[in-house]
Amino acid sequence: MSNLRKATPADAAAINQLVNSAYRGDASRQGWTTEADLLDGTRIDEAAIRDLIAHPDTTVLTYWEEDALLGCVELRASENKLYLGMLSVKPDTQGKGIGKKLMAAAEDHARSQGIPVIFMTVISVRKELIDWYVRHGYRLTGERKPFVVPDQRWGIPKQNLEFVVLEKRI
Repeated sequence: MSNLRKATPADAAAINQLVNSAYRGDASRQGWTTEADLLDGTRIDEAAIRDLIAHPDTTVLTYWEEDALLGCVELRASENKLYLGMLSVKPDTQGKGIGKKLMAAAEDHARSQGIPVIFMTVISVRKELIDWYVRHGYRLTGERKPFVVPDQRWGIPKQNLEFVVLEKRI
C-alpha cells in the first residue's frame, strides 16, 4: 500500500502541526527547511488548510508511515501549470527521501492532469533550498515576486523578503 494519499478535511490539524513544525519555531531547527530566522509566527493555520483541501483546483498530498504524518505538498492547477507549495517534511525525518517521494508524486499528478510545467516560489535568501530544487530539475526563471503577507497567519517577516520563481518541465 502506498504511503501517499490525498488529504481530507480530517487531516487539517495534523497538516497544520506538520507544516508549522517544519518551517517555524524551535522544532523547525531540527531540520534544514526552517524559516525561523526569517519569519516569526505561524506558516499557516487549520482554517487555511481546510480551504486548500476544499478548493477544486487544489490537491494536498500527504505522506504517512503507520499513523504518523511525515510529509505533505500542496498542488494547485494554475493556467496550464501546476503550482507546488507547502512542501513539508517532519524535521526529524528530513534527509530520508520523503521530500523526493512527494516531488515525484507531484510530477505524476501533473502528468495525470496533462499539465506540462510545475512552478513554485521560494524565498530568495533560502539558497540551500533553492539549490535542492535545482538539483531536482527545477530552474530559476529570473522572475521575482514580492513577499506579501496578507495577515499574520502567514508569518511576521523579520526582514524584507521576496520570492524567486522556479519551474520544471515534465
